[in-house]
Amino acid sequence: MKARNVVFSITVLLLLSLAACKKTGFTDSPNAFVFTSADTVHFDTVFTSVGSVTQSFKIFNANDQKLRISNIVLAGGSASFFHMNVDGTAGNAFTDIEIAPNDSIYVFVAITIDPNNSTNPFIIQDSIKIEYNGKETFVQLDAYGQNAVFLNNAVVTKDTTWKNTLPVVLKGILTVSPAATLTIEKGSRIYCHAGAGIMVDGTLTAVGEKYDSTQIIFRNDRLDEYYRDLPGSWQGITFNNSSINNELAFVSLLNATNALVLKNPALNDNPKLVMEQCIVDNASGTGIFAAFSSLRAVNCLLSNCGQNIQIAAGGRYNFDHCTVASYSNSFLSHQLPVLALTDYDDNDQIFPLQALFTNCIFYGGEGFVTDEISTVQKGNSTFETTFENVLYKGNQPANATFTSSIQNEDPAFLAIDAFNNRFDFHLQEFSPCINAGMQTGTTIDLDGKERGNDPDIGCYESGL
Repeated sequence: MKARNVVFSITVLLLLSLAACKKTGFTDSPNAFVFTSADTVHFDTVFTSVGSVTQSFKIFNANDQKLRISNIVLAGGSASFFHMNVDGTAGNAFTDIEIAPNDSIYVFVAITIDPNNSTNPFIIQDSIKIEYNGKETFVQLDAYGQNAVFLNNAVVTKDTTWKNTLPVVLKGILTVSPAATLTIEKGSRIYCHAGAGIMVDGTLTAVGEKYDSTQIIFRNDRLDEYYRDLPGSWQGITFNNSSINNELAFVSLLNATNALVLKNPALNDNPKLVMEQCIVDNASGTGIFAAFSSLRAVNCLLSNCGQNIQIAAGGRYNFDHCTVASYSNSFLSHQLPVLALTDYDDNDQIFPLQALFTNCIFYGGEGFVTDEISTVQKGNSTFETTFENVLYKGNQPANATFTSSIQNEDPAFLAIDAFNNRFDFHLQEFSPCINAGMQTGTTIDLDGKERGNDPDIGCYESGL
């Protein structure tokens, strides 16, 4: 009886062992099922000579047995603009790749495009063929290429005009010398690689127009999903001590670290910088940082920065019809007042401050910040901070004068969707900002739309 039990047990073990071997063997069935996590890998605009981000997809073995992928081939081979890497190994073709049961492998893809003579965007296409058990499937690859003017740590030493024919891609720091003026034509696009920035010792003039095609844009050069909206992707523009007569109009500055930095007053009677109808958005540090300097800003939107405006060590400033607002989102947390003013520098030196804010909005989402305007005075010199016909959130700050202003009312922006990172700072029809401004001689808004006799507070005019 015991011997019979032993024989039975051995038989069961052998059967289980055979079943296990069969299960972990390779399937050669034409009905074996393989699928990929994507049927197309798409790259947004990639500048010639600049490599893209790396994307990936998975090849899944959805069978209970091992599968041998006989071939994974980049169709364009060595002539392709695309580059392939299979599970950590680079190449154009791979054979006999094993995938365990119900497991997967990664295929990584990137692209570098050679320049050509075209000024228009062009599409690059290829595919990856996957062969197994006499069957094949394909993953399509496509990318939009764009020729550009590439500048690497360039120096502008004389008066220079950048045409809008091709985008400009900056690598490293672009320097505008003290005796030089850099003029940027309307409709120009300036793309900045990681670590790139602009240092202005002379003069920068970038004047666009109200239409999308004629506005000027400074932004990062990574345009793939996620990276296109990543704050801190380039350094920003700095106006140094000797810089004078700078002008920005219908300009957007996106995704910088410190978008605009102004150091010391101009060496003439003009403001260091005049900016009209400008957007500064999604800076990881500051939208505007000014230290003992001077600035005039009209119809400007400063939104969702680490700190939208920081004014230190005094200076002279005039803001008219500006919207200054921040909300926590998937990239940045709103933790600092949207406007901060002080009369001292890092060495506690004291400087006079004169700042006038008219028809402006200072507002932020719920969370860490209670008062969206912060003023700190350490010295006994002039500290004039005047707010006329503004809407602001928080307590009235010390050492500030407010007239005809709206306190702690929601401005009723058109769309605040932090989850989807969608923000529209136009005003809804019931906004308290509508017709609540004062006449200052500003005749248009950020969109180039005419303002009436009773203008709205903020950078956008509702027309109601």
